[in-house]
Amino acid sequence: MVLKTVQTDQAPAAIGPYVQAIVAGPLRFVSGQLGLNPQTGELAGSDLASQARQALQNLKQIVVAAGCALDEVAAVDVFLTDMSKFTEFNRIYEEFFTGHRPARAVVEVSALPKGALVEVKCVAYAGS
Repeated sequence: MVLKTVQTDQAPAAIGPYVQAIVAGPLRFVSGQLGLNPQTGELAGSDLASQARQALQNLKQIVVAAGCALDEVAAVDVFLTDMSKFTEFNRIYEEFFTGHRPARAVVEVSALPKGALVEVKCVAYAGS
């Protein structure tokens, strides 16, 4: 199997030695997305809501660039720096995953790159 990389200017460029996503057969592995504005590379805001919306928008743009839609996302991993924001994050998450509910894990971490409050990654399946 040949692995292919995914790159779109509709989401921030990788800030380290990784790619936005990898295509492996019908699977799309999307790297963790922070709430970075794709044009500036800066956080979309200092609050969870603005960062979460931007992170999920970045994720969506990469999923689309990889040839899928959000309703083909099989699993999502979420990293929060403050688990007390879990309910707030869920409200924003539901704006993106309206009818489709992927498998998901949410964990609290002590810190994220660039001082971000949230990071989101996923695996999508384009086999249908």
